[in-house]
Amino acid sequence: MAEAHQAVAFQFTVTPDGVDFQLSREALKHVYLSTISSWKKRFARIKNSILTGVFPATPSSWLVVVMTTMTSIYCRVDVSMGLIFRIQNYLPRSRYLGIRSRTLLSGMLFSTGVWLSGILLCRQTLKLLLSYHGWMFEPHGKMSRSTRLWAVSCSLGLGARGSQTGRPMGLDPERRCSPLNPALAGGDRAAFRGTLSAQQVSDWWEEYIYLRGRSPIMVNSNYYVMDFLYMSPTKQQAARAGNAVHSILLYRRRLDREEIPPVMALSLVPMCSYQMERMFNTTRIPGQERDTLQHLSDSKHLAVFHRGRFYKVWLYHAGRLLSPRDLEMQFQHILDDLSFPEPGEERLAALTAGDRVPWAEARAKYFSHGKNKASLDAIERAAFFLTLDEEAQGFDKEREDSLDRYSKSLLHGYCCDRWFDKSFTLVVYRNGKLGANMEHSWADAPVIGHLWEFMLATDQFQLGYGDGGHCQGVPNTGLAPPQRLKWDIPEECRSVINASYQLARELADDVDFCCFQFIDFGKGLIKRCRTSPDAFIQISLQLAHFRVRRPAACYPPPAPTQRAGSPPCPHRAGRLPPSCPHRRAERLRLFQTAANKHQLLYRLAMTGAGIDRHLFCLYVVSRYLGVDSPFLAQVLSEPWRLSTSQTPQQQIKMFDLEKNPDHVSSGGGFGPVADDGYGVSYIIAGENLITFHISSKHSSPETDSKRFGKNIQQAMLDIAALFNVPLKKMEN
Repeated sequence: MAEAHQAVAFQFTVTPDGVDFQLSREALKHVYLSTISSWKKRFARIKNSILTGVFPATPSSWLVVVMTTMTSIYCRVDVSMGLIFRIQNYLPRSRYLGIRSRTLLSGMLFSTGVWLSGILLCRQTLKLLLSYHGWMFEPHGKMSRSTRLWAVSCSLGLGARGSQTGRPMGLDPERRCSPLNPALAGGDRAAFRGTLSAQQVSDWWEEYIYLRGRSPIMVNSNYYVMDFLYMSPTKQQAARAGNAVHSILLYRRRLDREEIPPVMALSLVPMCSYQMERMFNTTRIPGQERDTLQHLSDSKHLAVFHRGRFYKVWLYHAGRLLSPRDLEMQFQHILDDLSFPEPGEERLAALTAGDRVPWAEARAKYFSHGKNKASLDAIERAAFFLTLDEEAQGFDKEREDSLDRYSKSLLHGYCCDRWFDKSFTLVVYRNGKLGANMEHSWADAPVIGHLWEFMLATDQFQLGYGDGGHCQGVPNTGLAPPQRLKWDIPEECRSVINASYQLARELADDVDFCCFQFIDFGKGLIKRCRTSPDAFIQISLQLAHFRVRRPAACYPPPAPTQRAGSPPCPHRAGRLPPSCPHRRAERLRLFQTAANKHQLLYRLAMTGAGIDRHLFCLYVVSRYLGVDSPFLAQVLSEPWRLSTSQTPQQQIKMFDLEKNPDHVSSGGGFGPVADDGYGVSYIIAGENLITFHISSKHSSPETDSKRFGKNIQQAMLDIAALFNVPLKKMEN
């Protein structure tokens, strides 16, 4: 009962002689230190609010302006052109406010006005500078005079300021639709121009695309990210969890203090960081018609799942963050616990994997009171969710399907061992490998990728491991052990849980996954071809998909093969053989045209001119106004049979990937968007490796992930052959 006595600062007992109070010094110490820690956080937030409010200036710059003005007054130099004396005339006259005091006060008021005017002028200037997107459309290796002037202006005005806080300073945090924040993502081209804000576009997209969906979010919406591809820092499951959780909490602390600089394009333009605010302490709450996102300002505990049981682990002790060794000890307590799950507890998380309406109804009926509500609150109000998995996963050279199994485990697991509603679920396997499953509505993949890179680098290169693969340091054996969550789940609720589990199991079993490494070449060869790596891969995906959908179309029909002005071709009378130089040149020209078009569309989307948000907003407004638009209904109902995504790499350079090639990331992936389509994610890792994650459904006779993977590899090789660059050169 020692931990119970430490939970309260005092106890009292009513006796015939009166009330007997018993104070706990240890508990009082914990309360005191926790209060100090809480106030430190408040003061840090107040400080950051002040710094953000006066950006791009600083409080010290106000003092400089005031001192300059006072010095000019002392030297009898009127820099205000008479404004100081006019302000002085408006000040009240009293015996307590002499002429000198009134002069000083009017000088301070004038200085403050000048300082605030300078802030507003700098902000507007920065907004104008960041609204320039011409730099994105410049040819590779070339820069126009206007772009050079813009770059110099940005470096002078933003270079020293843009990394002060986690949010891009000088920008309105509500303008958050476009990746390049100042641009309005498509809304400025709509018929309701001037009445639609960027915030509305973002809110509509979040609500109608994500939160109003009633189908399972597992596989259909959530996505995953993997560990290092080749190496494992330790084989100790509890130790890896300890270092990983501690690294993630260090990131959260920096995020709360706004110490994380935004990702910069060209080292000049800050990317929107708004989505980072809901990375932690966030849960998707099911509803009858729509879900909601519950976000808390802070959370001091972690929800943990292991072998069908749920635990609550405190992350702080005496106002301090638990060390990796302390966390390892807490997780080892859970691994060593031999207790059995309570009735209905083992598959409880399947409610988050099934349809949303049954989960909303069950939550309102069975989890709105008593111990069930308390335990559910512990999960939903946790910083994030941790699963200590019983399996061993990761890349294994001896098993061809090792990455396939690894992907499926992270995407859906056993459908009841991940809390799919949490912002993210960290999964640590028995052999020390790890990964994460993310809920999609609160942010896109690059946001969690930023956290993931920080966690992996901090775990391996800063925290490290000691003897036997354990975390560094000595554990505090006086910590209270993890708290086992209690449930009282009736038979009716268990039936709902089992129904959700069966639905989720069918969905998971239908997922056909293929994850493979493309090692013939990487971005090094692609850059030699003077082509964007992303455009190269995207066109390869289109070619592979074209061949899969239309097998006979890989051979072009007879067609005119000579353009005006081209040299005569000996094969112009019929079909050109593959070895014909004219055919290769024509294909290379078409490829370059397609690559340039892809780059143009990509840049337009980055600058807020993408068509998806534009058409989506038109559709929402047409429904609101009761206007029937067959065009919009048809366009927005078309299935996305090929959905692709690139996992960002090295957003934060905490280690040199060239010097540590074994620490390359495996990337991540997602489920198929259409029943008869493919979901493809890829990561360009280093100069000689590209990892693909391909998903489809077994139930579709038109899809086969492994077959599509082979077509992707062949398409990559075929396009590379157009440039006539030997692949063996990449071995250097």
